[in-house]
Amino acid sequence: MTVRAWAELLRVSALFTVPGDALAGAAATGRRPDRGTALAVGASLCLYEAGMALNDWADRDEDAVDRPHRPIPSGRIAPGAALAAAGALTAAGLGLAARAGRPALAVATGLAATVWAYDLRLKHTPAGPAAMAAARGLDLLLGATATGAAKRAASPGARTASASRTGSASGSRTGSASASASRGFVSGALPAAGLLGAHTYAVTAVSRHEAQGGSTTAPLAALAVTAALGAAALREQRGPGDATPDAERGRKGESHRPPAPPASTAPRLLLTALTGSYFRTAAGPLLHAALNPSPPLTQRAVGGGIRAMIPLQAALAARAGAAGTGLAVMGLVPLARTLARKVSLT
Repeated sequence: MTVRAWAELLRVSALFTVPGDALAGAAATGRRPDRGTALAVGASLCLYEAGMALNDWADRDEDAVDRPHRPIPSGRIAPGAALAAAGALTAAGLGLAARAGRPALAVATGLAATVWAYDLRLKHTPAGPAAMAAARGLDLLLGATATGAAKRAASPGARTASASRTGSASGSRTGSASASASRGFVSGALPAAGLLGAHTYAVTAVSRHEAQGGSTTAPLAALAVTAALGAAALREQRGPGDATPDAERGRKGESHRPPAPPASTAPRLLLTALTGSYFRTAAGPLLHAALNPSPPLTQRAVGGGIRAMIPLQAALAARAGAAGTGLAVMGLVPLARTLARKVSLT
């Protein structure tokens, strides 16, 4: 077992597409990234890598025919070791999410269940792309739920809600108030999660043909989705503060805060540039795969779709008014490009 074999098994070159999920989720809440966001990023990375290891374990017989060079069929990594790694990484991811609070743990549990269900049961069914889309959407919502969790739990509104009827502190009511506030933030992040999920669905649909090729429909459909998502990302987004009135936030245990700035406050030029980078990264390889649906070009289209997640996450952050977060996410692009030259994305 070598370091390179594990890097191939875990597809470490795709890791840089993961942190942007939590950062885009944080931006959608109107809050700055904090300790909870960092925990969400760590949990996302662990669960993503768990899915990579489990994927190769589940596909070991198929890979022995179509991809004998993969780490498990080539004998460089034992199947049991890959399965153990998937279990350990899942446990680590859930542990990190638990430190961000019970609402974050609930989302992470749903994400882990989706990852395992996809790899073990749904991947080769019509529900496969939807499961992958749900996983990416949940990953973004994990960042939205974890960000600001400590402040929500300690907010005066949460303490008031816990003592309003009993006159004493109640941990269960404080947790309930914090969970209610978290649900409010999650609802504000749902549009961004939907856009990221739609992109994931399209890329996953194309990936189902990367071993054999032959599909023109899937790349063309994904190209249409990419264009639609680019147009949607340029539209103005309501700030999360507009989604839940101040009075309702007070009842849910959320202290008053001004609405998050709408996307119009973010430099339109930056948002346009990020959206253009997303379209350029995804669209070119998809068009080539549609014109010539050979396995190599289909695999390039899948790789382009995976890399395009980074500028899409950056655009979603800028769209929510977090230009700095968007630029930080784009800083992952050269790192991802460099590592992709050494370890394949697919």
